[in-house]
Amino acid sequence: MKLRCPACGAAMSLEVLIAHDDAREALIALTGISDELTRAMLKYLTLFRPSEKDLSFARVAKLLGELLPMIRAGEISRGRKAYPAPREAWIWAAGRCLEARDKGRLTPPLSSHGFLLENITFWQPEATAVMSAAERQPRTAAAEQSKLRDGVGGLMAWANGAGDDG
Repeated sequence: MKLRCPACGAAMSLEVLIAHDDAREALIALTGISDELTRAMLKYLTLFRPSEKDLSFARVAKLLGELLPMIRAGEISRGRKAYPAPREAWIWAAGRCLEARDKGRLTPPLSSHGFLLENITFWQPEATAVMSAAERQPRTAAAEQSKLRDGVGGLMAWANGAGDDG
């Protein structure tokens, strides 16, 4: 069975991939993460490819080996602080890395996962959650201020009411 790489167009037999130790390890690592996350990580890994040569299976296996423990843990550490890192955060952060490359703010090849991990520190579940088409409409500042004011008002009313009971 022949496979073609969507990134570089190289053709290779599946049997060769399975027989190659580093390629096999990379495939095993990829099977441990979701489809959407797999796609995001494969795109992200292209940022490590030197312009003059291919990214080796050994390098892919090493890079995935560095990421998988953090992906499985669902948490990262940066600057002695822990940050939540569910699958959605990894997908979002990988996308941000690719956007930065496309805008010229990130120049491949990368040598570490620092940029990806730094992006994860900015991930917020409510900002990146999957939304319905109706929810994707931009919100106005007045609507958000109204929600904030309503929430604060409700909290204050609750606090005042709780203070009266005790």
